[in-house]
Amino acid sequence: MQDTPTIRPAPRFKKIPDPRDSLAGFKRLPAFEQAYLDGYVEAAGRAIPRARTRLAAADRLGGWGARWNLGRMRYSVPPGLYAVGLPEPGSEVFVTANYKLSFDRLREALAGLSGWILVLDTRGVNVWCAAGKGSFGTEELLAKLRALRLEELVSHRRLVLPQLGAPGVSAPELARRSGFVVQWGPVQARDIQAYLNAGKRKTEAMRRVPFGLGERLAVAPVEFVQAWPLAPAAFAAAALFALPGGSGYGGRFLRAFPPLLGLWPLATFGFAALLPLLPSRRFAVKGALLGAAWGLGAALAAGQAPLAGAAFGLVGAAVASFLGMNYTGASAITSPTGAEREVRGSLLPQALALAAGLGLGAAARLFG
Repeated sequence: MQDTPTIRPAPRFKKIPDPRDSLAGFKRLPAFEQAYLDGYVEAAGRAIPRARTRLAAADRLGGWGARWNLGRMRYSVPPGLYAVGLPEPGSEVFVTANYKLSFDRLREALAGLSGWILVLDTRGVNVWCAAGKGSFGTEELLAKLRALRLEELVSHRRLVLPQLGAPGVSAPELARRSGFVVQWGPVQARDIQAYLNAGKRKTEAMRRVPFGLGERLAVAPVEFVQAWPLAPAAFAAAALFALPGGSGYGGRFLRAFPPLLGLWPLATFGFAALLPLLPSRRFAVKGALLGAAWGLGAALAAGQAPLAGAAFGLVGAAVASFLGMNYTGASAITSPTGAEREVRGSLLPQALALAAGLGLGAAARLFG
């Protein structure tokens, strides 16, 4: 007979002493003394950490940092089993990735409920990307079920998985090898309670992956930070376009640098915001058109000659096209095979456009 878990208080927010300052026999505090946990539940003779369902300021600040690529690849929680509320053997088991933003979205969505959270080791990657890479997959889920002996804690054989994990998990294979049945939950964690209240029936909206302005801009900061080499590259290109030195060099540099530097926010935030409005289905072409229009227009507005404008347009097309392809991995309107094919077919034209633009820029100073 399985025991019903009971909540017990645990030490909260104690500072872990530095072993160098401690006496012999130093012991670290329990692993579940984390700010996003508030204790543990006892079940089947085990102590299982209980997650808070209300995000603290530190959680929101950490999530903001991850969005801006600050420690993003280390923003994770230990894989394993967690509790929310006061779960019983009949409570639902929700499966997620150990990327902390995914974990936080799920625990926040479970406010007021009692259940179990099974966290897979996705190496700090979100559910959708991890499913494509295989770390949110059948073998990892089977390994966690065996290691955690989940059958000792629950009286059923149900697992609620996020719909976006479907590319990595074979429900028939999992059922055959473990006896656990997969129930595909909604795309968005915020819809979980409505999904449960409807008897685990999903509406059409719960099945769709939104990719509106908010979702597009949410992924833009990472691309912006990762594209930081554009700043020194723009400086170098402006220095080249301003040649030869001597009288008027500073003025020519100041006319060239802002349009080139502007490609950095344009090809990240601007591309994300304007994505549905740009012609073509290919992200590389969308970016090329946006960058070319920016480069040509900004150069002419800064008083550059037409030949220099063409040079700026080619450089802008190459840069924005290259960075625009990064959004194929974050978009809900592309496929892995299509994205791979587009990248392979676009790199050479992008390199040629960049070389031609730099060449034209130099020629514009010599013959302009």
